[in-house]
Amino acid sequence: MVVPVTAPLTLAKLHATGNDFLVQVALDGTSGPPAPDVVAGLCDRHRGVGADGLITIEPGTEGADCVMVLHNADGGRAEMSGNGARCLAWVAHREGAGDGKRLIVDTDGGRREIDLELDPATDAVVHATVDMGPVTFDPIEIPLHAPSPFDLEATFHGTTYRGDAAGVGNPHLVLFVEDPATARVTQHGPRLEHDERFPNRTNVEFIALSPTEPDALIMRVWERGVGETLSCGTGACASAAVAHHRGLVGDRVVVHVPGGDLTIDLGTTLRLGGPVQHVFDVDVDLEGLCR
Repeated sequence: MVVPVTAPLTLAKLHATGNDFLVQVALDGTSGPPAPDVVAGLCDRHRGVGADGLITIEPGTEGADCVMVLHNADGGRAEMSGNGARCLAWVAHREGAGDGKRLIVDTDGGRREIDLELDPATDAVVHATVDMGPVTFDPIEIPLHAPSPFDLEATFHGTTYRGDAAGVGNPHLVLFVEDPATARVTQHGPRLEHDERFPNRTNVEFIALSPTEPDALIMRVWERGVGETLSCGTGACASAAVAHHRGLVGDRVVVHVPGGDLTIDLGTTLRLGGPVQHVFDVDVDLEGLCR
């Protein structure tokens, strides 16, 4: 269901290590996400509220507490966001979903369980850990049009990148660079996002091992349909999984992103932990927004 342009919309804005989202509650089942052009307008940082994406919380079925519907800042629908799932958890808990300790959430990338850490003074979620499911290196599942996801290469303007592809409910290309701080993320990220080997486009991580601590990565990310963001949960998971597969890190990895730190536990599934912060609630006149 598409929300009429004339309908006012109540949204919560939150961020998880700087990756910010607008969250719409539609647990009554009578409404749904706005149209893609409205989503893009809401996420616009100059003419809208501003965000990396919009999440709609819909009623769950078959044991799920709710459903996460995610749209990127360009209005395109995406499969999953680990940081977005933590933002969803804050709002869903406020709405009374779940048992106060854990949420079961269905996404386009599969069912996810989210463990909640609450502030005893306010009962608000301050930290959440998302079971992100297993990582895949199967080209068909990523999806990737290449015989192997490993040792992929791309060259732009004299810079050659090498890395591995991985799927964490959405596609990723993890590239090893000398220093993410000086990597040409905004110049080459858009080109790599549309690499013809990725039929659904891809998120692109520029990573390096931390020079000062073990089992730690430094990451910048170009997100598909968004641009460079301060953090990306699925990107951190993909980066940790790729580094672990190469034998560079252990089973617990800290990923330093511009917006803060994320913790990844690697096992049969990936578990992403990090903080979540409510920013504000807002009522938006969509008719005025779309003029």
